Amino acid sequence: MKVFAENGFHKSQVSRIAKEAGVADGTIYLYFKKKEDILTSLFQEKLGELVEKFNRAVDESASAKDALRKICEIHFSELETNIHMAYLTQIELRQSDLELRKEIGLALKRYIILIENILERGKKDGSFRPNLDVKLVRLLIFGGMDEVVTSWLISGQKYSLTAQVGPTLDFFLRGIEV
Repeated sequence: MKVFAENGFHKSQVSRIAKEAGVADGTIYLYFKKKEDILTSLFQEKLGELVEKFNRAVDESASAKDALRKICEIHFSELETNIHMAYLTQIELRQSDLELRKEIGLALKRYIILIENILERGKKDGSFRPNLDVKLVRLLIFGGMDEVVTSWLISGQKYSLTAQVGPTLDFFLRGIEV
């Protein structure tokens, strides 16, 4: 992750990745056919870990609003504390080829569905508008958090990303609450 974040995907050499991982160059090729496979695998692993954190937090949440807050808190805090992951997800992956972005999109699907489930929960318990277009709103929420993180990176991290949880959540809730 560090090598990709610091050098960009195209400038990252497998030998540098191997060195950072503390293995021989040839060892990398025992597990990965090409550099794209390394990035895809890395993203799937890290996103899988993140989605597990999201799931635990959502399961422990008393309400859909609380679950949405937990998602936003985890999303922002994880990327604020792992700047390499933030650069990789927010900047580098957007510059990758279409096939790689499709692979990453498949990994993101679990996260998008989790947000959708929270929205459905809020509709059922009456805290969110009954006419809420869940499929559209899930993308708007994900896209909104995504843009907040990207803007934070582009600004040079001049402010706290986690301090944006409250205003971001307030914005979301004003649009979806009853």
